[in-house]
Amino acid sequence: MKPIHIRRSPRLAILLLALVGHSEARASQLDDSSDTWPQWRGPNRDGTAPGEGWGADLSDENFGVKWEVNGLGPSYSGPVVDANRVYITETVDKTTEVVRALNRFSGEELWKTSWVGAMKVPFFASRNGSWIRSTPAVDEASIYVAGMRDVLTCLHAETGKVRWSVDFKERFKTSLPAFGCPSSPLLTKTHVYVQAGAGLVKLDKETGATIWRTTLDSGDSMSGGAFSSPVMATLGGIPQLVVQSRTELAGISIDDGAILWSTAVKAFRGMNILTPTIFGEAVFTSAYGGRAHLFQVDGNEGGLDIRVGWEASTQGYMTSPVVLDGTAYLFLKSNRFGCLDLETGAKGWTSPPTGDSYWSLAIQGNRILSLSDSGVLRLIGAEPGGYRVISEREISEEETWAHIAPAGKQVFVRSQQSLIALNWL
Repeated sequence: MKPIHIRRSPRLAILLLALVGHSEARASQLDDSSDTWPQWRGPNRDGTAPGEGWGADLSDENFGVKWEVNGLGPSYSGPVVDANRVYITETVDKTTEVVRALNRFSGEELWKTSWVGAMKVPFFASRNGSWIRSTPAVDEASIYVAGMRDVLTCLHAETGKVRWSVDFKERFKTSLPAFGCPSSPLLTKTHVYVQAGAGLVKLDKETGATIWRTTLDSGDSMSGGAFSSPVMATLGGIPQLVVQSRTELAGISIDDGAILWSTAVKAFRGMNILTPTIFGEAVFTSAYGGRAHLFQVDGNEGGLDIRVGWEASTQGYMTSPVVLDGTAYLFLKSNRFGCLDLETGAKGWTSPPTGDSYWSLAIQGNRILSLSDSGVLRLIGAEPGGYRVISEREISEEETWAHIAPAGKQVFVRSQQSLIALNWL
């Protein structure tokens, strides 16, 4: 077992802070409604689609296009959906970032807001474009959008009017992240968290005021911009934020930003892209060019300890997994779909080559809905016994890198120039 870096926080202090942290962590589930998709990876930030709205398969008898909006600028941001609206972003003319709100049932545009905010990514990544990457988050009043140039903008959800905007580069005197800001904001009832400004930042939702900002000890581990997004968890009895920078995985105090624990996670060119997956008292991640890890977080009188539960040769890339009954399902660096046992790290089945580079995943009950970058939807059994495609259907001839957004009986697919609303019939 490889040695890891361990951080500990005084147990008494963090137990006192837990009274505040438990409330904040509980509030991080934005909307328990079964027909919304309000943030990155859905209401629970784990790819789970609540409710029972999915039909038997993707055939014309059970599934069809309701409406489509074309002529959009490109975007990697996934759509987010509240009770009445679907929100999308785009980059126009390589200079301007745009946010649109559409009626989720008709596709009618309700408002559009824009600002100058584009930038170029490094040459080796430019093949996939330099457009906006972060998926917004929406609550009952506002939508929070992280632009490429490390600027977080809060808009009125009903009107699109700018409520406030924070330029992290200017506020913290940090450099512009090389790949823009791919990290998606996390909301609670009173605060917004985002991996930006070369660290993790907690802001007041109403004003954009900084509550705290923290960086990791490796110096510039966050300066290049995090590819991952934060999640809330209770580990070792302590509510906390779990964040992954380009080189480290860490638990951060909700109250004051103190680092509760951290460990290095090796990856090719720092491409730690997966959003951390919480499994009981442990955290799963898998790095591009690295390995898969389950890190166990334990509480004791001295604070919190982190240790390796297991390591495996499985290599993820960009697809954050979905989990059912202790089995994680994820798209692999090898361009195949596979599963592994989170208790032991044992590999399960692996699909044949898919011909795709990326899938986004959602799960409802024992079925997975995947959207490939090549525009194909697949309905797959979440079954550790074998790879079973229930149904598949081409939705778009354009690339579809943005995360799929199932919301009740609707499924929203963002291609490079279109938004497609599909319905289970």
